[in-house]
Amino acid sequence: MKELEAAIEAILFTMGDSVEVAQIAKAIEQDIPTTRKILHNMMDRYNKKVGGITIIELEDSFQMCTKKQYYEYLIRIAMQPKKAILTDVMLETLSIIAYKQPVTKIEVEKIRGVKSDHAVNKLVEYNLVKELGRLDAPGRPILFGTTEEFLRAFGVQALDELPILSPVQLEDFKAEAEEEVQLRLNI
Repeated sequence: MKELEAAIEAILFTMGDSVEVAQIAKAIEQDIPTTRKILHNMMDRYNKKVGGITIIELEDSFQMCTKKQYYEYLIRIAMQPKKAILTDVMLETLSIIAYKQPVTKIEVEKIRGVKSDHAVNKLVEYNLVKELGRLDAPGRPILFGTTEEFLRAFGVQALDELPILSPVQLEDFKAEAEEEVQLRLNI
């Protein structure tokens, strides 16, 4: 019985949303009445013990969720600003935008050699990049540039304070990029 309860707990926790009792029954290889009985026993146990988690029943589904008395703590944590984490892809995309602005997503993708939708969208969400307007060309693509938040985050007062790459560094970067493209083509 403990093994079945642990399996149900894992299912409800992993799924996050409500799960139909028939799906749970199938997963634990039990009939629906037995599964429902196990779930009700689990619900009673969760409600009796001191803890932040409970199981609720929604029509023919069950869901693991937070007990109502702990909502205020969740609200406090949810209201804290999320720390922006920049991946290598986002940093690369941000660098291109910073040095080439105003620039379209298509131009960024041409330089990177791959789609950049997600990276650009995340940078906009983090307020490091913003829309500057539209290019007067077919399709009127959006022009992107950096924000004041970008300047604050990278400790510069103006874009002209960004480091300047030497011609040697540029050639090294170009060679690395060409090598990477060749590796992708050979795979």
